[in-house]
Amino acid sequence: MTDYDEILRLLNQQGWAVSDTAIPEAWHSSLLAQARQLWADGEFTGGEIGRSEHDARQPAIRGDAICWVPPGSALAGHPFFQWMAQLRQVLNTHYDMGLRSQEFHFARYDDGAGYKKHIDQHRGTDYRKISIVLYLNPGWDAANGGELCLYDPYNPDVELRRFAPVAGRLAVFVSGVMPHAVLPSHASRWSLTGWLRTDQI
Repeated sequence: MTDYDEILRLLNQQGWAVSDTAIPEAWHSSLLAQARQLWADGEFTGGEIGRSEHDARQPAIRGDAICWVPPGSALAGHPFFQWMAQLRQVLNTHYDMGLRSQEFHFARYDDGAGYKKHIDQHRGTDYRKISIVLYLNPGWDAANGGELCLYDPYNPDVELRRFAPVAGRLAVFVSGVMPHAVLPSHASRWSLTGWLRTDQI
């Protein structure tokens, strides 16, 4: 069974999948190095809520800083993004999802920052179908918190699981279905977050 097969099986069974083996260490180590360089170069900006002017920056709800990976850039040629393009094809073949594009950004949460419970879908749209998070934190101490917390889609007050943001851990879940949160982190927390979409970006 391939990593794709296991991810598809779990997505179909429960709406989410987490793998600690799908992404090679060399890939997530090089992505962390890229993220740190972009941070040093001042390329990150504060994450926003929604798309409207009134929703914009709300650090009490969403406390990360992000840096988008431009499509067609040298960074977008990294093997991880090619692997994601193949995952799109596999999902389309098995479930006829009509996935046409992908978008990704690096995210950095500083000490004390988190992201309250939400669903990865902008109001009035449904283009984001599959959410992807790759964690980039080598030697992460459990005392630092920062877990991904998944909630029951049918009863969002019920917590399903928590996952520490350890380096190489890949979380995949259905964007418009799975409520989730980033619990407050007590150290700098790095990730690469993205969506597989049905529109063309």
